[in-house]
Amino acid sequence: MKSVSSHGCLRGFGVGVLVAAAVVDVLDTGAAGHRVWPVALVLLTGLAAVLWPAARRPPWLTPELRTAVPGALSALLTVGSLVSGARYLFGPGEVMVLLCLLFIAVRHCSPRWAAACGLLDAVALLATPVRYAGSLSDGNALAFIAIGLVLVGLTAGLASYLRSLDYRRTVAVGETRRAERLAIAADLHDFVAHHVTGILVQTQVARMMAATGSGELDPVLAGIERAATEALASMRRTVGVLRDTGPEPDRRPVGDLAAITELTDGFPAPGQKVTLDRAPGLDTEVPHEVQAAAFRVVQEALTNVRRHAGDATEIAVTLYRAGDRLEVTVSDDGHGSARLPDAAHGGGFGLVGLTERVTALGGTLDAGPRAAGGWMVRALFPLGKG
Repeated sequence: MKSVSSHGCLRGFGVGVLVAAAVVDVLDTGAAGHRVWPVALVLLTGLAAVLWPAARRPPWLTPELRTAVPGALSALLTVGSLVSGARYLFGPGEVMVLLCLLFIAVRHCSPRWAAACGLLDAVALLATPVRYAGSLSDGNALAFIAIGLVLVGLTAGLASYLRSLDYRRTVAVGETRRAERLAIAADLHDFVAHHVTGILVQTQVARMMAATGSGELDPVLAGIERAATEALASMRRTVGVLRDTGPEPDRRPVGDLAAITELTDGFPAPGQKVTLDRAPGLDTEVPHEVQAAAFRVVQEALTNVRRHAGDATEIAVTLYRAGDRLEVTVSDDGHGSARLPDAAHGGGFGLVGLTERVTALGGTLDAGPRAAGGWMVRALFPLGKG
């Protein structure tokens, strides 16, 4: 609150100084016996361009228009004084307004117009002493031009630096949003694809049982209902990441080592068996981000078993600590006989996403056929020195 009020006081002080300097220019012009309205027109136009609140600024009042019109009026006043022989004073108000316009042009105008608008304001500023001296060769005019060049350089340099910071911030925000979109896409793939694939497998089993009249359909339908409920819950959790309001979200990772037990218990289709071998004490030893990555390794590997190894009967999941690393393996005895339609096989992005997740934590991921037949996925995560 204090910083906001301080910023408002500084802004109000700057506005007051700018307006006071403009009033001094008008008073000096009138006291010298010159016509006041040309100087007042330039100053009023410049003050409106600089001080018009952004919230009330009409869409047509672009930075290019705001900086070009006052600068052009100032330059026209200088040219008019030379042509007519009239002498007009220039004061601190017009100098400050033109410097502000130069700053706005360099920082906020589009790249195509920033240089042109900035150059117009700079030339208008450097030419102002000609109104009184009548020539650029006058010593006082040359002295002011030298000082003006320094002021123009400092103003343009500061505006360019801030413009570069704005650009970097825009790029950083864009990269952050892109990373968030990729993370959300990965979450949708990891969780929803897993459950939907399970629904598809169990639906095929139900159709087969209905066609042959063998077995009870109720357990299979219950499994489909459970998988659909879990898919909807996963989607709600993923969409919840995008919300800025509401109660404080649960900070527990969506998937961890404890959730792997639930994952393996709910995975097997008829004729399949999943065994989980997990070393004790891992829940307290493994960081949460590693637990979440390990969960997704197991989840993606089991999903790929459903997609590509529908004939697998034995699936083994192991988690244990080997020195300062966590090793996660998922192996099956399938031969690649999948009953799923081609459209359900996926595009091969699952392992790519897994590799990115694992390597981001300093680990490694290997996937390939087993010597005894089947397939194995193996991930190693560094845990630090134990």
